[in-house]
Amino acid sequence: MSNIDDLLAIMARLRDPENGCPWDVKQDFESIVPYTIEEAYEVADAVDRKDFPALCDELGDLLLQVVFHARMADEAGHFRFADVVAAICEKLTVRHPHVFGDVQADTAEEVLTNWEAIKRREREADGEVDGSALAGVSRGMPEWQRALKLQKRAAAVGFEWPGVEPVLDKLIEEIGEVRAELENGADKERLTDEIGDVLFVCTNLARHAGVDVSAALRHANAKFERRFRRMEGLAAAEGGLSGRSLAEQEQLWVQAKAEEEGAAASGC
Repeated sequence: MSNIDDLLAIMARLRDPENGCPWDVKQDFESIVPYTIEEAYEVADAVDRKDFPALCDELGDLLLQVVFHARMADEAGHFRFADVVAAICEKLTVRHPHVFGDVQADTAEEVLTNWEAIKRREREADGEVDGSALAGVSRGMPEWQRALKLQKRAAAVGFEWPGVEPVLDKLIEEIGEVRAELENGADKERLTDEIGDVLFVCTNLARHAGVDVSAALRHANAKFERRFRRMEGLAAAEGGLSGRSLAEQEQLWVQAKAEEEGAAASGC
């Protein structure tokens, strides 16, 4: 059975300037990043579908991305794959003192509090002078994820809605502001600002409701795709969707939705 050394050897061979793969040799950190992000999302999709054979495959693809970046770093003299492994082992040990030390942490919440405190001390040890509760929130993550992180950091120091109801009220307020801007013919910059506020509050609402923002949006996307494809199937016998009025298409949407809900109710 193959092991990590085999994978590292394969990656080295693929990157060989003389006898490797022209595509792999051509890549650099910047060109590989989109694939790394894509593979992470495909892992999330497999988990969401509870497709464990697919998850095994997707985790391999994601591991390849780690090996690819490490190989390029090795070639440039930055670090090696072994350094990546050593760094994460040390980080996990240091950030879990309740497991590998004598710190007490009996709940997941206490663990997260300790984790953030340790990260803050690490940043200070590295000479970081930003003392904000928001320090260290990466700008490289998807914006919905960064919004969630910022909200959690602010909540940790008490800047937090007391429950779901005030967040719902704020969402209604922000939607009203978008409506007002649209009615007043606002420019794109104003609309971008106001719609951004709506999305930020939606993220906060999901957090308060204990809902994973990414999973919620994946479910919504999947539901839309299922129903739209069913609409196309219903319309196929009569020339398809193109050319139909919005009212006619809406009727097909309602039918597709009813079929899906009926199948779910019957356990099909």
